Amino acid sequence: MNYWLLLIPVISAFIGWFTNWIAIKMLFHPREPFKFLGLTIQGIFPKRQQQFAEKLGKLVSEELLSFKDISHKITDPSNLDQLLPYVEDHIDNFLKVKLKESMPVVGMFIGDKTVGQLKAVFVEELRELFPTLMERYMVSLQEQLDLEKIVVEKVRSFSSDKLEEILLQIMAKEFRFVEILGGVVGLLIGMVQVAITYFAA
Repeated sequence: MNYWLLLIPVISAFIGWFTNWIAIKMLFHPREPFKFLGLTIQGIFPKRQQQFAEKLGKLVSEELLSFKDISHKITDPSNLDQLLPYVEDHIDNFLKVKLKESMPVVGMFIGDKTVGQLKAVFVEELRELFPTLMERYMVSLQEQLDLEKIVVEKVRSFSSDKLEEILLQIMAKEFRFVEILGGVVGLLIGMVQVAITYFAA
């Protein structure tokens, strides 16, 4: 048996690993396009960063962080219930302290019972006013704040280094697996080649 044939699986494994390593590197490199044999070569993410930013902006504004969902959450009556203790404390302080300081004559006629009644009226009015007020605020905010545009500009302004760093942090294990898989597949192919050569001889 020609023992040089044993190098075939090793070489095939190296080629399988190397080609996958190159493919992963070409996701991010080269940063800038250049011509080679009439072809324009550039990393996938640098080349598609604008499209990536636009797709991500649309996804965030329509699916992940839509104003409709935010408005629904903010106008939820349970949110007002959480704020009511602070509101009632403020109304108490206003009726018992600030009102008497600013209008002493009126304050003379407001006792604890009246304070309690006024507070109940104010709180009930606030329950009715709060959802409408927040809905109008969200409409105004949506007109002023374009989430899709903000996300697109932020992602588009990322440096290629920053984008590579983020993706590598998220997918480092997966990229390593792809590299190793390339080596394993190359090794298996090389072993098959050796077996075919050996038995054919």
